[in-house]
Amino acid sequence: MTTRALVLGGGGLAGIAWQTGVLAGLARAGVDVAAADFVLGTSAGSVVATQIATGVPLDDQFTRQVDPARQVRELTPPATTGLGLLEELPEYGDLDPAELRRQQGRLALEADTVPEAARRAVIAERLPVREWPDRPLAVVAVEAASGEPVVFDRESGVDLVDAVAASCAVPAVWPPVTIGGLRYVDGGVRSINNVDLAAGYDRVLVLAVLTDPATAAQVAWLAGHGTRVELITPDERATEVITTGLLSPATRAPAANAGLAQAKSVLAVAARWLAQDAS
Repeated sequence: MTTRALVLGGGGLAGIAWQTGVLAGLARAGVDVAAADFVLGTSAGSVVATQIATGVPLDDQFTRQVDPARQVRELTPPATTGLGLLEELPEYGDLDPAELRRQQGRLALEADTVPEAARRAVIAERLPVREWPDRPLAVVAVEAASGEPVVFDRESGVDLVDAVAASCAVPAVWPPVTIGGLRYVDGGVRSINNVDLAAGYDRVLVLAVLTDPATAAQVAWLAGHGTRVELITPDERATEVITTGLLSPATRAPAANAGLAQAKSVLAVAARWLAQDAS
């Protein structure tokens, strides 16, 4: 039997909205990628992955992005592009990945941000269902002090809201999340999409709001191990919307609508991933 994984990467509020729009558009066209055997989310993608895995209908998810009356209350981030941690560290470009993650973790621990409890409340509001589902779901974070990546799932014993909050804790923008006495930051510190963590599945569908050098390398690595990877990225229209403000609440409706419109052009890609044959 062919096994399928859905991978949802980071990209701020705009990314949550765009991914939701694409997925809702695909479902309306009869291609329901929420039927994946495994759903993996990083940062923004952890929110969408959790909503999918816990059974929140895609049309409801979409409405929560475009209807002002249904939109979740969001905090205003500091003055930043949403890529602040990358811009803060140009002098560390030659460090190995583990040391780079530790440097980013230190920045996060030293940053002046909103209180952790206030940020957690926002994450909780994004999740209509706050208990781990029975189906396979995982979200990625990084332990701030050691720089070690961690994959939270039902078996980790970690509260679902805390796990998603940790995965979304962009260094120097949002506070690290305390779990079991340790502090965790955004899973995008390891890789913006973490595609390789879907290893072991026959087919992988990736919705990548942003890409980094690791994304291409991970896709190639999976392909080399016999996994068929399909990658969907924002089209020109969606990119224009997303880049106006990754973390701005104002981007939610336009990004979701851009994703919904783009779904028509990526229908064949998603259908190929979902097809029953092994071709």
